Amino acid sequence: MTLEPPNSESSPSFISPALPPEFMAENPPADRPIRLGIMASGSGSNFEAIAAAISSGQLHAKIQVLIYNNPNAKVLERANRWQVPAVLHNHRDYSSREDLDAKIIETLHEHDVELVVMAGWMRIVTPVLIDAFPSRILNLHPSLLPSFKGGHAVEDALAAGVKISGCTVHLVAPEVDSGKILMQAAVPVFSNDTRESLHARIQVQEHQIYPLAIAIAAAGIHRRSAR
Repeated sequence: MTLEPPNSESSPSFISPALPPEFMAENPPADRPIRLGIMASGSGSNFEAIAAAISSGQLHAKIQVLIYNNPNAKVLERANRWQVPAVLHNHRDYSSREDLDAKIIETLHEHDVELVVMAGWMRIVTPVLIDAFPSRILNLHPSLLPSFKGGHAVEDALAAGVKISGCTVHLVAPEVDSGKILMQAAVPVFSNDTRESLHARIQVQEHQIYPLAIAIAAAGIHRRSAR
């Protein structure tokens, strides 16, 4: 018998950590929202999810700037609709990754960013950027890390025949997809899944956990700054 994959809107098998009701009571929003800088390369669906979470009051944050590297990225349309300043840093205009990251740092500082959120940023960042924002850069990866690192995580999960996959929000470290894990969501993998169907199921959960993971990171930043 072949199981039909569920609708991509279905709930995940598991989200961890499941934030208890007392989380917000123990970590109340600061007097001001955490200031975000979002980096994206593509359609910007996670940018949209973060902006919507802010608009609904789920996330106490403000997007200071969108940085994008692809002149044709559709995320720009989303930024314009949400009235978020957008800055293009085309990676093809820079002689090295370090030069690109140095310019990104300038832009982040110009917009007074506290927490950097990589939302589909399809470039490897260097220690130049990581050291400028220590433990303050988040990334979202479409697998349950540490499994299936790299740029083909969904395809690799299908090729391996795993029965559960998902997504991970983690701190960015010099080694790709190896930083401290903040939050994960698991989804089932079905025998007739394609890259597209599995990725769609994972992406639904990306949109759920990224705002939550940002809230966790923001609480840590506010606690450290209050000491």
